[in-house]
Amino acid sequence: MKKLILIVLTILVNNVFAQEEQLTWPREIESGKYVITLYQPQLETLTGNKLDGRMAISVKKGTNDLIFGASWFTVMLDTDKSSRTAALESLDITEIKFPEIKDKRNIRKLKEAIEADVESTEIVMSLDKIIASLEDLDKDKINAEQLNNEAPDIYFRTKPTVLVIIDGDPKLKSVDKSNLEYVLNTAFFIVKKDNSYYLKGENHWYKSNKIESIYWGPISSVPFDVEKLAKEKFPKEQENTEEYSKDAPNLIVVTKPSELIITKGELAYEPIKETELLYVTNTENDIILDINSQTHYVLINGRWYATKSMSDADWNFVDPEKLPKDFGSIPAEGTSISSVRSSVPGTAEAKEAVYEQYIPQTAKVDRKTASTKVEYDGEPQFEKIEGTDMSYAKNSSSTVLSSGSKFYVIDDGVWFESSSAKGPWVVSDKRPDSVDDIPASSPVYNVKYVYIYDSTPDVVYVGYTPGYYHSYMYGGTVVYGTGYYYQPWYGYHYYPRPVTYGFGVHYNPYTGWGFSVGVSYGWMTLSIHSHGYWGPGGYAHGYRHGYHHGYHHGYHNGYSAGYARGRYDSRNAYHGNRRGNLDGRSGQTRSGINTRNNSISQSQKDAIKTSRNNGTLRNDAKTKASQRTKSSTKRNDHYADRDGNVFQREQNGNWKEKRNTNTKTRSRTNNIQTRPNSSTGQRTQTNRNTAQKRQNLNKQYNNRSRGNTTSRNYSSNRSSRSMSGGMRGRRR
Repeated sequence: MKKLILIVLTILVNNVFAQEEQLTWPREIESGKYVITLYQPQLETLTGNKLDGRMAISVKKGTNDLIFGASWFTVMLDTDKSSRTAALESLDITEIKFPEIKDKRNIRKLKEAIEADVESTEIVMSLDKIIASLEDLDKDKINAEQLNNEAPDIYFRTKPTVLVIIDGDPKLKSVDKSNLEYVLNTAFFIVKKDNSYYLKGENHWYKSNKIESIYWGPISSVPFDVEKLAKEKFPKEQENTEEYSKDAPNLIVVTKPSELIITKGELAYEPIKETELLYVTNTENDIILDINSQTHYVLINGRWYATKSMSDADWNFVDPEKLPKDFGSIPAEGTSISSVRSSVPGTAEAKEAVYEQYIPQTAKVDRKTASTKVEYDGEPQFEKIEGTDMSYAKNSSSTVLSSGSKFYVIDDGVWFESSSAKGPWVVSDKRPDSVDDIPASSPVYNVKYVYIYDSTPDVVYVGYTPGYYHSYMYGGTVVYGTGYYYQPWYGYHYYPRPVTYGFGVHYNPYTGWGFSVGVSYGWMTLSIHSHGYWGPGGYAHGYRHGYHHGYHHGYHNGYSAGYARGRYDSRNAYHGNRRGNLDGRSGQTRSGINTRNNSISQSQKDAIKTSRNNGTLRNDAKTKASQRTKSSTKRNDHYADRDGNVFQREQNGNWKEKRNTNTKTRSRTNNIQTRPNSSTGQRTQTNRNTAQKRQNLNKQYNNRSRGNTTSRNYSSNRSSRSMSGGMRGRRR
């Protein structure tokens, strides 16, 4: 057995390092007498799954010197967020430039050699490198979200406390073959027997004669039938992960959007270096005190709320752009509060979090085999979506839209359509025209982030961005949830709607969104309900153990590694995570839906693989990926500017331009520096241009370095998880 385990671990680790080698830059292609070196791409724009960029290239023929140039390209991203990688498919080289090479015949030959080989080569990039290197995005969209940022009810406690959330007024439903009733509209286990209510959390039982009461007292025993029901509904395996679990914590039972802030005793502070800020250390919450204004700021769901009193009622939303200036000076490393930089506009972390919003998870959907089904609580009932010509089904757990004479259902990131609200459903290759007009006040707002990119008679190319999982942009940062409360459906069934508050949702650049310590294994059970609690789901994986498990004392290791699976395993709706705990298909790819890492046959790949040319589709059989690049021993220090000039960054930080001097294709290097000029005005302009060019190159260098570091951190965490038994999965 030990030998078998060793073999499995060896395979896992080798796969990790094999992938890391595949993502190493520069890359080389050997083509006849030529060796073509591709330096790490510099990405310019991302629209949907279409990526435009440029890269420095060098070409060497035999013993001749290197020839340097730049190429511009357009590719279609085929992403897999679970592995944080993207294949650059259907690569179309739009231009190649070799500065100072005058012989057009030689240039044409070089272009033909490069185009033939690069376009037929599979290129894989780390998503983290893509995010870090993006230069331009549609900045108008960053503040386009019409969100509700009004503060929820915020409770502050200094003793162990659990926030018990009921989705509106309590709704009771009878348990079959018993005299018990359970509270339908909550993820917590609350059962009524006779005139008493019983609540279970971890190993503790509570009792109260009234649900909405602060007088829930711990008890040592409960009626037999209540305990039997709890054993049936809670997961068989539970962990007591909190040090508070020895003693029964206090309860706060709420029926409105609320959040809970807990400290272990009175507030304890530590200064943040080089700022006039203090942060609270004895909590899992992100709490910062601005010394100058004596105002406390707490980060909840990516939003900042402020108070001077820390009382339950005195909290106000703070626009990210109006945070104290010192927030931007919080160190990126060396302090455990560094994670909040993702929620401070203008920081590199906030920029990358925003750019992450643009990266889609993509898939190819087989028209013939992909399918879905929709269930209603009675006959379909639709409600108009304000500002559109569409309506949505109120009495279904599925997202069903009505537009004109057609009906649409969005199931795990795929659009289906039918002429009837009850189906049958076929894969759709076009979204309703007004889907982009759905307001944030609608419970189906998130489906506007599910896209259809292209189609053939056999397959449809689809994808979704993090907005589908309720991650939105606001004020140069990302926030979770729209902030609106959506009325659930109550009938024979209970269909909850997406929620924003109540679970201490937080963002981390390594792990994405996760839940707070209050949502522990033993406090919530979704199995008592027949329908999931989080809409499209995905973020229900990955709990934040916070203060007690090293959050503020192990950000880069414990925090990032401990919750990585919450991000990597949960973001791919095409793997069926949404209904994994309902129909047993968690982690399994749905029939007819192929993502880049799916195990499908080569004949299937050839059948569905297409490329784009000027907006039209063409068969890709002639240009399918017939070869792979290999890593180069050259340093990854060459960059192309927007004019096609190639520069090399030296170890001392200086830049040298790579020049092709004449038709003999010999190269030389020149420093970026101002040459003396007889005209003062010309010299001043040259100085400005040179300084601007150096600034742009340094920005590119910093972006590339940051992306490479993030990618290595992910690979390191993935490797460590593999070696420590990462295949065991997670309990829920």
